[in-house]
Amino acid sequence: MPDEHRGPLAGLRVVEVSAFVAAPLAAMTLAQLGAEVIRIDPVGGNADHHRWPETERGDSLYWAGLNKGKRSVTLPLDTPEGQQAAIELICADGDDAGILITNLPARGWLDYELLAARRPDLIMMRLLGNHDGSPAVDYTVNCSSGFPHATGAGPEPVNHVLPAWDVTAGLYLATGLLAAERRRRATGQGQQVTLALSDVMLSTVGSLGYLADVEINGVSRDPIGNGLYGGFGRDFRTADGRSVMVAALTTRQFRALAGATGLTEKLETTGTVMEADLTTERGRYEARHALAAVLEPWFAARTLTEVQTALERSGTLWGVYRTFRQLVEEDPRCTTENPMFDRVDQPGIGTVLTPGSPLRFSRDRVPLAAAAPRLGADTEALLRRRAVSRE
Repeated sequence: MPDEHRGPLAGLRVVEVSAFVAAPLAAMTLAQLGAEVIRIDPVGGNADHHRWPETERGDSLYWAGLNKGKRSVTLPLDTPEGQQAAIELICADGDDAGILITNLPARGWLDYELLAARRPDLIMMRLLGNHDGSPAVDYTVNCSSGFPHATGAGPEPVNHVLPAWDVTAGLYLATGLLAAERRRRATGQGQQVTLALSDVMLSTVGSLGYLADVEINGVSRDPIGNGLYGGFGRDFRTADGRSVMVAALTTRQFRALAGATGLTEKLETTGTVMEADLTTERGRYEARHALAAVLEPWFAARTLTEVQTALERSGTLWGVYRTFRQLVEEDPRCTTENPMFDRVDQPGIGTVLTPGSPLRFSRDRVPLAAAAPRLGADTEALLRRRAVSRE
């Protein structure tokens, strides 16, 4: 049974051999729910150990962010001795051990068949680029997704900076691991589970209806800037130079926006002139430019504070555009008032606002936000523990 004081996954042991975003995020997601996660890196760190952003001294804020709550082991993985030590950590005894997450080539000492010969009930979560095993990364997957051509306001494709496919793949890996572990508990059987980054993209594009839109309607979504596709929503500029996003997904929400701005009559008249039924998403979308023209002067005549007061009172769906700096300095959700956050002393970096798991359970207490380890900090202790267990 899980220890409710350490999280719902307390007792589960996962070994991670990876780099960059997706696999480290998957393992960190499990660690934040109480699993013991051991990340194995080559001596000196893997390719992501100094990835930006980093401090002036060269400590990677990126690496620290994606490895919170883990234990770090460094081994000479280019030697038989280092590889053997890694295999022993991966295939350690215990009903809750024998689980590996990797996005590195599964050959040599990382070959599934070799590891499964050592521990037949091994669960190996393996991230690929494409389903045929050829390489791909978020940047090369995203460019083919259609989204860059639907982003921005013109004909040129625009990349978003969020590594969406990496993040989504990481959460798929964590979900797949828990599914495989549940099956192992029921049957005693391990297995290799593969996930292709490009399949994550294709699955998402299909699930959102964009593949069917091409096949059924012959339509490929056009870029519409910051507008809400298929409904009314867009950005507006305030008198003090800030920008806000307003979304009216339902008729009630559109009426709330109209009431908050005092423009109900003008907006209804605009709908009549445009021959658009403003009680439907289609009608509001077709009339979006005319409706925005009515609303723009209202926002332009008011400060952000005045806009906030009016919109919050009405229950309108809205948000403020913020830089990362403004997010840290202004947003009340990005503080320790939010139970997800704590101020954590990150070795080599300092005390920083650090998120834990965003999940909240009614019966289990999720562990507080934790620091990432110094590279290799747990090597000696974990190898000693492994040696003792063999005696």
